[in-house]
Amino acid sequence: MSHYFYSDEVSGNRERALEAAVELLGTSGLRSLTHARVDACAGLPPGSTSNSFRTREALLIGVVEHMVSAEAPAVDAVVLPHTADDFATELTRLFEFLVGPNKTMTTARMVLLVEASHDHALRAALAAGRTAMEQVMMPTLIALGAPQPRELMAALAAAFEGMFLHRIARHADLDPKTVFDMILRGGLT
Repeated sequence: MSHYFYSDEVSGNRERALEAAVELLGTSGLRSLTHARVDACAGLPPGSTSNSFRTREALLIGVVEHMVSAEAPAVDAVVLPHTADDFATELTRLFEFLVGPNKTMTTARMVLLVEASHDHALRAALAAGRTAMEQVMMPTLIALGAPQPRELMAALAAAFEGMFLHRIARHADLDPKTVFDMILRGGLT
């Protein structure tokens, strides 16, 4: 019985560490991410984070996997729309969630995207997360009649990332619905 308690405790500590790592990345940047700071932020005993994530790279990849898992319900909630306008509305709703209630996690993702420019393992983990999102949305693009659904999906993903930077880093007031409408109008003809 104590084995199960230990496993639950380790699993709970791991989740707390990942949530703390996201918080640190999203509020203080990459330099703030150390095993000791994650422990302190999560309220864990010293050494807890390094027990679950031996290296910084393991911690970064764990954070990416945690973010993908945490955001999956929001991406899955994008209903199968019947029109391009409905889809643009759903994408706008998702965007506003990601830069509103989920802003810290989205900011953490932006920090990791920059770091991934010279870290192959992190780049691969982020690409796997993007692929998971694309798999959810691709059937909608096909159902809407996109002649090149992969290219349209790439344009939408690039728009999300670019608008994240504008909204979060520049505090720019932009209308994501207009951007999504334009991309879908061009990609569905």
